[in-house]
Amino acid sequence: MSKIALIGTGFSSLSCAAYLAKEGHQVSIFEKNDSPGGRCRQFEAEGFTFDMGPSWYWMPEVFENFYQDFGFTQSDFYQLDRLSPSYGIHFGEAQSVHISDKIDELKKYFESLESGAGKKLDAFLKDAHEKYDSGMNRFVHKPSLSIMEFAKIELAKGFFKLDLLKAFSKHVRTYFKHPQIIQILEFPVLFLGATPQNIPALYSLMNYADIVGGTWYPQKGMFEIIKAMVQICEKQGVEIHYNANVEKITTSLDGKRATGIIVNNEHLQFDVIIGGADYHHVDQQLLEKKFRNYSPAYWNGREMAPSCLIFYLGINKKLKNIIHHNLFFDTDFDLHAKEIYETRKWPKDPLFYVCAPSVTDETVAPKGNENLFLLVPIAPGIQDSDEERERIFNQTIQRFEKLTDQSIAENIIYKKSYALRNFIEDYNAFKGNAYGLANTLSQTAFLKPKIQNKKLKNVFYTGQLTTPGPGVPPSIISGKVVANLVHKKSLKKTL
Repeated sequence: MSKIALIGTGFSSLSCAAYLAKEGHQVSIFEKNDSPGGRCRQFEAEGFTFDMGPSWYWMPEVFENFYQDFGFTQSDFYQLDRLSPSYGIHFGEAQSVHISDKIDELKKYFESLESGAGKKLDAFLKDAHEKYDSGMNRFVHKPSLSIMEFAKIELAKGFFKLDLLKAFSKHVRTYFKHPQIIQILEFPVLFLGATPQNIPALYSLMNYADIVGGTWYPQKGMFEIIKAMVQICEKQGVEIHYNANVEKITTSLDGKRATGIIVNNEHLQFDVIIGGADYHHVDQQLLEKKFRNYSPAYWNGREMAPSCLIFYLGINKKLKNIIHHNLFFDTDFDLHAKEIYETRKWPKDPLFYVCAPSVTDETVAPKGNENLFLLVPIAPGIQDSDEERERIFNQTIQRFEKLTDQSIAENIIYKKSYALRNFIEDYNAFKGNAYGLANTLSQTAFLKPKIQNKKLKNVFYTGQLTTPGPGVPPSIISGKVVANLVHKKSLKKTL
């Protein structure tokens, strides 16, 4: 069996490490920060516990499948609760709605907005279920090294049903006309990296995950998932090294293999190297030019999903008119999307999202206080500045106060902002991205950056910039896909 090094401790790395160690490989993970999790790290301040990144728990079966692969179940690690309602949307003054976790109630709401929309939701979700079944249960588990992986007749038929050539916006509008229904259904694709007009209809599978699969919350925060994965890794014998910055991937004299990594100026030898850190960073910074998979021009030509500006806020009172997840769609959706994807500038009057986990979980804030996570999607690669951060903060807080009918500015006792330069500093994120590559047709499946290095047969990549794509569940699957490929090649002695 092989001696394997993984770079980074995000979801994909932890998943990959666990599967490889289970197969008997000797696995070590190297993390530049002092705690695991990558974008899903957690920190404490002034009695508040803040999840730093992912806050939506969708597709619970993906997590459960991972745990069961190692003889566990989710309940062995944390309490998981389905949120009811799933989330709230503020369309403007006197226009807020709670999206029910019960389909019959959601159908009634749709029907109140548009005659026949309740029945049409059934048809929409039936189609979305077919896409979800094909997408999540078959295609995402392919390594996507070649189009021929999808050439089998049964897979080709499923591939055709995915509606990759039809725009998501057009797909939604074949069922519904009311603008609020359309916004509700288009919201999940906001973070996929393009406007709904440029995202394939395939991603209605996100609506199925949302409406049927439900929105969940692990008590004590999303970091509980990372803790569970670390525990599983360690039980498999994985060694995790923190404050271990990987500076270079070394290669053999004949240029056919990687020989190891340089970590904090020390050269360590390994049979296989897997980059679970930012793919662009591993490709462009850790490898010599002649061993890189892609050119700078290739990377600059990639369409990136949004980055984001986050504010972690501690409030010294309980708030009204909010639930766990709150979306503020009271300004021009199309303008904000254009500023992210086309003009590439700081948004003038952005949509934003507020997570208030303390509504659901009393452990994340002092008694009588509220924990808020305020997020604004922004374009990657733009100039970060404290002035723009503060402008958007003041703007969103004023709108939050107006739409929820309460004042909070004077009650903020803790505040920390996090944006582009922080993503670069902490994760070496390409252009300060938060969500990886955009899920456009030209960056789907086998058109994504490859999981195997083209020149070094024992170097691989996992995570949100490669197959199957961004998001927590896809990242966990990515780790398994890469682990399976490495293990098979190891058995065939082709590494």
